[in-house]
Amino acid sequence: MEPRLTEKKQKQYLFKEIFIGFIVGLLATCLGVFICLVVISILKGTGIVDTFNFYINSGKLWTVLTLGALPNLAAFFGFLKINKEYKARGVILATFIVAITAYIIYFT
Repeated sequence: MEPRLTEKKQKQYLFKEIFIGFIVGLLATCLGVFICLVVISILKGTGIVDTFNFYINSGKLWTVLTLGALPNLAAFFGFLKINKEYKARGVILATFIVAITAYIIYFT
């Protein structure tokens, strides 16, 4: 019979699982933003830095940020597929943070 985790250890375990999912969600968003900038720069025939600066100066950085969050879908459903529900919750938390950041950028 397996020993049961104490309440403190269980909370630490759940926090660690959610934190790992949060980090994976942020990394997936960063990767998605990078891929989005690369694709746009290839289509426009400019450099990645020029494309990034264009979106910053035009006030449309929120569009790249929201498109960059699409890989979080793959991370979320991937964690659900392997029965890692708390890591999937961390990915959702990261997605909410990205969405709030995009709305702040949009409205300022």
